[in-house]
Amino acid sequence: MSNAPLEVLLVDDLSERAQALMDALAAQGYRVICHLQHAHDLYEHVERLRPDIIIVDMESPDRDTLASMAATSRDHPRPMLFFAEAESDSHTIQAAVRAGVSAYIADGLNRDRLRPILDAAIAQFDSFHALRRELDQTRSQLADRQLLDQAKALLMRHQECDEDTAYRTLRKLAMDRSQKITLVARDVIRVLEALPTAQPNRGNR
Repeated sequence: MSNAPLEVLLVDDLSERAQALMDALAAQGYRVICHLQHAHDLYEHVERLRPDIIIVDMESPDRDTLASMAATSRDHPRPMLFFAEAESDSHTIQAAVRAGVSAYIADGLNRDRLRPILDAAIAQFDSFHALRRELDQTRSQLADRQLLDQAKALLMRHQECDEDTAYRTLRKLAMDRSQKITLVARDVIRVLEALPTAQPNRGNR
């Protein structure tokens, strides 16, 4: 495991306050790799620098800051903390959390609490994204299952075979093509759904 210090991108619109926070972070073993005075370019800097943590320290998040944090969290998720220097109402806090903030500290920076706050935010971020990955995997598995079931049903109807035979047909096609069975199922659905529906044979009258 790497012992390199965690890299921080800091957004703070007051230079003196930003310097105090950078000194506190350095004292706790973190490395500030970028200081922005506003969040307008947050997305581009996170995309380029790939920091481990994002810290935003300002009076209160405005609409542009929330939008920038939300876009960053969507495409480049990582632990994000917001230190609000002004009193915050519940709507502001909720908006910040929806924008991807892992921890919202409403009473500003306290040097003694800095490390436990960062540790808690990182742990919460990791837990949330582990659950999100598990949910995405479950959804993907369900979608694959539905795709296979649809392809099997079409094969059973067009080839007048049972479910096991339909599945073996899909599996053989996948092996012959060296493709995933879900890709083969998608092709089978596309082809068979394009065929005209067979009419029952009524014989001669």
